Amino acid sequence: MPINISKLLEKQKKNILELWMKNQLADEGLREDLITNEELRSQSEELVNSLVANLTTSNSTDVDSESWNPVIEILGGIAITRARQGFSPRETGRFVYSLKEALLDILQGQIKDDAKALFDESQKISRIMDGLAIVTFETFIKGREEVILRQTDEIAEISTPVIRVWDGILALPIIGTLDSQRTQIVMENLLQEIVESGSSIAILDISGVPAVDSLVAQHLIKTVSATRLMGAECIISGIRPEIAQTVVHLGIDLSSIITKASLASALAYAFRSLRLEVKKQTIQPKIS
Repeated sequence: MPINISKLLEKQKKNILELWMKNQLADEGLREDLITNEELRSQSEELVNSLVANLTTSNSTDVDSESWNPVIEILGGIAITRARQGFSPRETGRFVYSLKEALLDILQGQIKDDAKALFDESQKISRIMDGLAIVTFETFIKGREEVILRQTDEIAEISTPVIRVWDGILALPIIGTLDSQRTQIVMENLLQEIVESGSSIAILDISGVPAVDSLVAQHLIKTVSATRLMGAECIISGIRPEIAQTVVHLGIDLSSIITKASLASALAYAFRSLRLEVKKQTIQPKIS
């Protein structure tokens, strides 16, 4: 007599969930710091219900078919959430494969007298769960990539702060390699701050840039040009001797740009340009 795997799993749904939860809670790698037992049970129960319901309506082992969309949607949500929470790929994969183990254990306990039927149904469940695991890994990787891209953007924003050093004077210290994407962020931040503050002088300090090649120089020239279009003068400071030699050897023409060896020199030049004078005040000691 053929075995109706759908009805069998429907009847054993509660046992599947309890066995799966038992296996997960007993796992030494359980991340209780990232997810509570209640949240874990809620996710597990939702997935078991969807999986059993799908098997009731379809016997296809092709997880790419539309009938599996509800299950894949749930797994995708779990994978994305875990990627954002900081789970590793191994931990996320263990979540799916531990369900596979629970399903196979239930089948083995329910189909005892028919070895061929047990083998056939176990193969079917294995193909389904392996397919779902692949989908989970793919979604997890996409989620992790989104996290990395977001963090990269946040780091880029933090690493290019525009500082109001004086009324009418802005400074933007650049640390690290200057590429096309970062140049765009630098330019946008600087131009926005020029508009908001009404500053007339901007200082680009490149003392934290490890090396200047022709590409970096072009990025700097573009930033200077954009700053001038906004009506502000741009000064490049932090020109170290080795950078100056590199610029000369490469034949890069920076003659139209005001350059200074240090941020202090650039700031002094900015003060003179705005006819500002900073004086050291001598404080007379009080006579008691």
